[in-house]
Amino acid sequence: MTVLTLKHFLLALLTITLSRPDSASLGFAEEFESRDDVLESEFMYASRPKRSADPPSASDPDKCSYTFIVPQRKTTGAICVNSKEPEALLENRVNKQELELLNGELHKQRRQIETLQQLVEVDGGVVNEVKLLRKESRNMNARVTQLYMQLLHEIIRKRDNALEGSQLENRVLNHTSEMQQLTARYRDLEHKYQHLSSLASNQSALIVQLEEQCRRGGFPPQPPQHRQPPPPPVHHSPARPFHPPTYTRHNNQITNEIQSDQNVKAMPPTLPTVPPETHSSSTDKPSGPFKDCLQALEEGHANSGMYLVKPENTNKLMQVWCDQRHDPGGWTVVQRRMDGSVNFFRNWETYKQGFGNIDGEYWLGLENIHWLTNQGNYKLLVTLEDWSGRKTFAEYASFRLEPEADFYRLRVGRYHGNAGDSLTWHNGKQFTTLDRDHDVYTGNCAHYQKGGWWYNACAHSNLNGVWYRGGHYRSRYQDGVYWAEFRGGSYSLKKVTMMIRPNPNTFH
Repeated sequence: MTVLTLKHFLLALLTITLSRPDSASLGFAEEFESRDDVLESEFMYASRPKRSADPPSASDPDKCSYTFIVPQRKTTGAICVNSKEPEALLENRVNKQELELLNGELHKQRRQIETLQQLVEVDGGVVNEVKLLRKESRNMNARVTQLYMQLLHEIIRKRDNALEGSQLENRVLNHTSEMQQLTARYRDLEHKYQHLSSLASNQSALIVQLEEQCRRGGFPPQPPQHRQPPPPPVHHSPARPFHPPTYTRHNNQITNEIQSDQNVKAMPPTLPTVPPETHSSSTDKPSGPFKDCLQALEEGHANSGMYLVKPENTNKLMQVWCDQRHDPGGWTVVQRRMDGSVNFFRNWETYKQGFGNIDGEYWLGLENIHWLTNQGNYKLLVTLEDWSGRKTFAEYASFRLEPEADFYRLRVGRYHGNAGDSLTWHNGKQFTTLDRDHDVYTGNCAHYQKGGWWYNACAHSNLNGVWYRGGHYRSRYQDGVYWAEFRGGSYSLKKVTMMIRPNPNTFH
């Protein structure tokens, strides 16, 4: 009876469940039928129930549906399964298309990574090559530095040899000039000796006559032919002998002090017994000292040559070359270049005192030029000649140098001539040498121009540069004897002369 009642209860329950044929129940029934052989000993969850397509009505709220399965074994209770799935899980569900897109992106990323790996490998090779090139470059730089030092050492050695040769040549020239001047002095002394001998003989004859008269006891009148001429007055300064420049030693080297300070007392006094007739043998010799070459010309010395000059307001004596041929004469030469026999790459002290040979290439000296140009208004004449024989000139209405306290600053006036103006750019600039840098350039212009000049930054003219033979020269820098407005800076001129003369005009 109990078994029969249980069967009726189960049938009624199945009838109630099947009376609502929703999709969840059907799906569960199909799943249950397919897995009959598995559910022999336990309850199984078949599938999640899906929401009905029809919207639920207000009077029919969502309910949890229950399915009771009668196993072969004894049941112990019922299982409740929620047939509604949360919407968040549905939104997060990944479909197949998205997976394919993700796989494609992964493949692209993998290919890019492989490409980057190849580039890294190539770049690694390039880095190694760059390292090797840098190492070779360092080795090459070290080799170039070594060669440069060797070349510099060779250049210094050759320059020292050239300086020694130039100094030896200057010493020979100085000794030659000294011998010539000593010879001239010897001739003057010989003339004086002859005159003194004649005087002594005349005095002896006169003494003999006087002794005779004393013995006779009377003094007869002396014949006119035996009367002695009166001694020449002291103002006969042209009879003074010409004195050579002094030679002094500095650091065991003989230099030609052509403009060294000389004491007036060093001049021997003029002998009053020298008769006027003896002047005829030396009338062409300059006597001096003169204010300048113009004064020598005005006093009748019309021949070009060496003259003794003493500027006003100073006891400084100097020997200069006076050019009396260049119209109108009276020019005092302060600089001359003609054959490259003198090295003009000198220091400050040498440029201050002067150097070279008066009858050849020489520089009068900054101190001497200062004293000359500050005793009045002087004009400057620069004559130029190239290697083809073409001659030009540049004249400046005024020219003077400031004192050494202002580093011999240049002052020039207005220009005229046919050589072009290459000195006005240097107006107002101080003098610069290798050991005294007063130019406006960041470096030392004298180092590059190989001379001393009133450099600006650096030069439009360089008349104290290196004398190159032939005109056009090859050098790392423009260091020749050039006048930029005449033949340019890469052309070394053959002959150059700078000379000054008093200018009566006061305009600048």
